[in-house]
Amino acid sequence: MHTPHPRLAHATWRTSTYSASSGDCVEVAELTDGCWAVRDSKDRTGPALIFASSAWAALTTGVRDGEFH
Repeated sequence: MHTPHPRLAHATWRTSTYSASSGDCVEVAELTDGCWAVRDSKDRTGPALIFASSAWAALTTGVRDGEFH
């Protein structure tokens, strides 16, 4: 059984407005310490990735700039 990280206990998760209506997407939450968490919307009790704010900024900039196509 997966035990969530304590930093995620009070996370407010949201799904991108670009998500497919089928729900096949990721959810993100900004944590109280400025980090960001990401999880699979189909497995909300599963694991989550936690990114430092600088890593999150680099990732989102890369996505917007098309670096991952």
